[in-house]
Amino acid sequence: MENSSIVAVFTLYGLNETRSNKCTFFAITLLAYLLIYFFNLTLIITIIIEKTLHEPMYILLCNLCVNGLYGTAGFYPKLLFDFLSDSHVISYAGCLIQVFVIYSSVTCEFTILTVMAYDRYVAICKPLQYHSIMTPFTVGKFLLISWIFPLCELAIAISLTMRLPLCGSHIRKLYCENWSIVKLSCIDTTVNNIYGYAGIFTHFSQTLLIVYSYIHIVRACVKSSEKRGKFMQTCLPHLIILISFTITMFFDLMYTRYGSSNMPQALHNFLAVEFLVIPPLLNPLIYGLKLSQIRRRVMRVFSRRVHILK
Repeated sequence: MENSSIVAVFTLYGLNETRSNKCTFFAITLLAYLLIYFFNLTLIITIIIEKTLHEPMYILLCNLCVNGLYGTAGFYPKLLFDFLSDSHVISYAGCLIQVFVIYSSVTCEFTILTVMAYDRYVAICKPLQYHSIMTPFTVGKFLLISWIFPLCELAIAISLTMRLPLCGSHIRKLYCENWSIVKLSCIDTTVNNIYGYAGIFTHFSQTLLIVYSYIHIVRACVKSSEKRGKFMQTCLPHLIILISFTITMFFDLMYTRYGSSNMPQALHNFLAVEFLVIPPLLNPLIYGLKLSQIRRRVMRVFSRRVHILK
């Protein structure tokens, strides 16, 4: 029996079918990563330097973009390195760190999207009380919870995984994932399974809270054309992001828990990386294109930079 103290490295088998075209895949992956950084950083910098955007909705959007950069930092650098390497391995400690970064980012995204839904609910359903409810202190408290809760959740998951003796070191994915490590255990993993399903239930409950908020928002918008305009301007981007993120996470969950080993590796890879490509790239684009305040400020920031260069 092989235990976790002996398993020094894991072998990632997700890239086995890309060896013949690894330069092409490297270029596509690098381009995607650069675009994610460019779009998210543009929004972050614009919101920080433009004082007129220092409002709850934009502060929450800024944190959503920061979280996108945080999560992708746990995936893309390692993947790019693997494209240039003949051996796709990762240390035991490095694997756990990758799990922590990627999936704490996922849970943080759920939490931030929930807070954003509440912010839109107050803005549309209780506009006269908005500034008294969404005070800087309240927003700061929500953001603190949005970051601390996911970090603690993943810290517990990692600690439960670290106690498991392992009987294997092969992971059939492009990156490390907690359930893939748990499946290599030599002993019963009931505690890990219960904790995992509890986490799924928690985030499913957050989704229900968002749906509940939007039921009230839609009811309010039906009665007022002004509120319908605000819904299309500020709530529609949030809904698009929420739906895309939920769908990509659903595919990842189904693939991780119930995916068949007979599936083509290319399909495995596609299902595994959707949530690491689509939401981080889509989030800043949706908000940047839909919100006129963001568009104007971005153009102003770039025009200033061009003027300085001249």
